Amino acid sequence: MRVLGVDPGLTRCGVGVVEGVAGRPLTMIGVGVLRTPADAELGHRLVAVEQGIEQWLDEHRPEFVAVERVFSQHNVRTAMGTAQASAVAILCASRRGIPVALHTPSEVKAAVTGSGRADKAQVGAMVTRLLRLVAPPKPADAADALALAICHIWRAPAQNRLQQAVALHAPPRAPRTPPVPKGRTT
Repeated sequence: MRVLGVDPGLTRCGVGVVEGVAGRPLTMIGVGVLRTPADAELGHRLVAVEQGIEQWLDEHRPEFVAVERVFSQHNVRTAMGTAQASAVAILCASRRGIPVALHTPSEVKAAVTGSGRADKAQVGAMVTRLLRLVAPPKPADAADALALAICHIWRAPAQNRLQQAVALHAPPRAPRTPPVPKGRTT
């Protein structure tokens, strides 16, 4: 399984590609940070993030994209920029038919370090160890993107089995009939 992890942000958007399967050693395929100037117009920044994500999708051909789920932050401007960059990543993947998974920061930290309250240094150290790297990727956004990809590789099989079990035991859905436009009879 090849996963592109995206740690969304307008100023720094971390991207990292990891390949492997749960229970086996993982391999880092690539890691980087897409940067946009803080003083640039919002539209230009979003286009730059889109172009960067598209380039990573073209170059690395991931089977899945894992994006950090935007959570409430004290700084509304930061949360908005994160949400906008996240939406761009989701759009780019969805346009190509690549499945997208959203993972919370605490879920990623717990998957990679064993604690949902781990700090950036702990996440970086575990990413370094798990991917057998010489040093933690810099800046932290790059390490976070790799952690997202690792989290998805490890959690996707269990999540898929759970979804299949729920679907098996769900009551059958009645066929939906389209609404009749007003003024017309059938």
